[in-house]
Amino acid sequence: MSKATRANTQSPAPRGGDRHDLIRVHGARVNNLKDVSVEIPKRRLTVFTGVSGSGKSSLVFDTIAAESQRLINETYSAFVQGFMPTLARPEADVLEGLTTAIVVDQQRMGADPRSTVGTATDAGAMLRILFSRLGEPHIGPPGAYAFNVPSVRASGAITVERGAKTTVKATFNRTGGMCARCEGRGSVTDIDLTQLYDDSKSLAEGAFTIPGWKSDSQWTVQVYAQSGFVDPDKPISRYTKKEMRDFLYGEPVKVKVNGVNLTYEGLIPKLQKSILSKDKEAMQPHIRAFVERAVTFTTCPECDGTRLSEGARSSKIEGISIADACAMQISDLAAWVRGLDAPSVAPLLDALRQTLDSFVEIGLGYLSLDRPSGTLSGGEAQRVKMIRHLGSSLTDVTYVFDEPTIGLHPHDIQRMNALLLRLRDKGNTVLVVEHKPETIAIADHVVDLGPGAGTGGGTICFEGTVEGLRTGGTITGRHFGDRAAVKDTVREPTGTLEIRGATANNLREVDVDVPLGVLTVVTGVAGSGKSSLVHGSIPAGEGVVSIDQGAIRGSRRSNPATYTGLLDPIRKAFAKANGVKPALFSANSEGACPGCNGAGVVYTDLAMMAAVATTCEECEGKRFQAAVLEYRLGGRDISEVLAMSVTEAEEFFGAGEAATPAAHRILGRLADVGLGYLSLGQPLTTLSGGERQRLKLATHMAEKGGVYVLDEPTAGLHLADVEQLLHLLDRLVDSGKSVIVVEHHQAVMAHADWIIDLGPGAGHDGGRVVFEGTPAELAAGRATLTGEHLAAYVGA
Repeated sequence: MSKATRANTQSPAPRGGDRHDLIRVHGARVNNLKDVSVEIPKRRLTVFTGVSGSGKSSLVFDTIAAESQRLINETYSAFVQGFMPTLARPEADVLEGLTTAIVVDQQRMGADPRSTVGTATDAGAMLRILFSRLGEPHIGPPGAYAFNVPSVRASGAITVERGAKTTVKATFNRTGGMCARCEGRGSVTDIDLTQLYDDSKSLAEGAFTIPGWKSDSQWTVQVYAQSGFVDPDKPISRYTKKEMRDFLYGEPVKVKVNGVNLTYEGLIPKLQKSILSKDKEAMQPHIRAFVERAVTFTTCPECDGTRLSEGARSSKIEGISIADACAMQISDLAAWVRGLDAPSVAPLLDALRQTLDSFVEIGLGYLSLDRPSGTLSGGEAQRVKMIRHLGSSLTDVTYVFDEPTIGLHPHDIQRMNALLLRLRDKGNTVLVVEHKPETIAIADHVVDLGPGAGTGGGTICFEGTVEGLRTGGTITGRHFGDRAAVKDTVREPTGTLEIRGATANNLREVDVDVPLGVLTVVTGVAGSGKSSLVHGSIPAGEGVVSIDQGAIRGSRRSNPATYTGLLDPIRKAFAKANGVKPALFSANSEGACPGCNGAGVVYTDLAMMAAVATTCEECEGKRFQAAVLEYRLGGRDISEVLAMSVTEAEEFFGAGEAATPAAHRILGRLADVGLGYLSLGQPLTTLSGGERQRLKLATHMAEKGGVYVLDEPTAGLHLADVEQLLHLLDRLVDSGKSVIVVEHHQAVMAHADWIIDLGPGAGHDGGRVVFEGTPAELAAGRATLTGEHLAAYVGA
């Protein structure tokens, strides 16, 4: 080889860019973080752990991911930024080495009735294109197969302004796939008129049975009685057809009642606007109960629940319509798509196959594309969001996951771990907030926050390898190797709850006796039918308190005191002690500071830039008028009480001048679920997922009932918190309650008195009871997937 052609075999000198292998955070002060400084290695799997409320999400989501997103947004023009969410720079001294962050959180998908698994992913769109190309008979473009696109026909004259103005006749046709009867919802609502009024009475006799409608003084009722459209003294059952039509469906029209101009409108449209259009979850309990009685949802008789028009259902590929395809279990749909041979749409088929295979790979093969997205659990919603990232060719991206193992059986956790490692091995930085030891164990780097929660947390307790965590002496390290043992003796049931012939969703005529008076755990792989059995077969009537995974609703004005109802007895106690109105002690009512309207901060809108929040100068962030703060109870004003922790407030309201039994009972329940550190006035928007779950549990514990049904109460809980939850469940059972828990956590399974295991698989491969008995029998038999993992967990 000549000198001219000899290659330089020495390794090149390191370039400047090679030194940026760390994400550096210094002086982070978001929420409860206390000047946190941490260096996170890139292209590694880093797990953030610590007790619920220790600051994990504040560091990962509200600091690192938020700043990455803000910097990306700043690369767009000011015009484009005006249409994007505005983000403030997180409170931190230094944030370096950030890469593009893709956040996969636990936020539930929108519960819009037109949103399905197919519309939330690309699968539905690709399927519509496939049918528009191959479907026979051909009915139109992809929109003709979309249940969100209505058919439109129009004709008329239009004026074209081009040179000399000309008027031309034009027609417009668009073929959509929406069922005209249900408008693409799949179900139609029917109002039960017997729940609205007693037709044997007249309006003057108080025929209305709608909550809050009084016949003597209510303006709404007077409008009907004095409108002139109906006879107020005639029983409703004797109305003529015209009177009944005007009474129920009359168009809005101005009428004069007692000299006042008011609007008369038929009863049905009036109720739809005033009550039925509101969010049911936000209604008062008695209003919600009325709506549930009065409104029935039935499958649309025209489209049979498919949401699609007759034309869309008539077009088929090899005998399968798009409605049939969307109703298939995704694993079966993937097999059907693989069997299609159409060179003209080969790229589309390849992309659709990859997407459907990703569903199966991630453990969601039991879903169907027509499943409403609002019915997905938090864990299922998070995995659906992961679908689009699995086949991505992007590298050097930061993926941020929020407890990806929520809702997963131990068998499925192994699959999730493999996916996280695959994302890392493609050259990405993977940041995971997690509590499960199985996922912590695969980490390259661990950051443990704590030592406590709320104000007791917000510091880095440990940073290093998993082996170092085990011997680090932190709460996580001490509990990392914890294994709950199965009970030597179990409680004897006091009775049984019989379930016969359960067929909800994928259940196959399930017959099972659920023991009462004990702790019963219903388990099985994700999609095996647990929630269908518990929520679909156990009547949520008198005596049954059901605590599901539904999100807590609340704005930055909501806090634990308002959510739990604690503020009501506190306000009354202040009012009684000072001889004034209770409304003065609400920051959302008469006592609010006029400068900030009770928010404590003043927000300045800066258009496309993040709004600036500054502490209100008038009340100094206390949210109340100065005059209100002069009133005291037990030597404390209302702002000082709301700044107390639950533990401090429990002592304050337990004895002495401030003794308030009603408030003390609520505070006791909050302490029982492990929220003693929480501030009474802390905004709900700043609480972690685990804290919100326990706040909901504490609130429902006040309800009268003999049977408690809990859906994955360990979601968001640290290993140490799970131990406290088990003590709480024991106390409930020992007090005479029956507790039924849908759960995957082996510690809860081992602690149970009775286990019902569903399976053996998911979707149509599940829906059967594969084991009934004690945890010890399940672990000893190892006959099911759950049995194998429980045996490994307890070392049987």
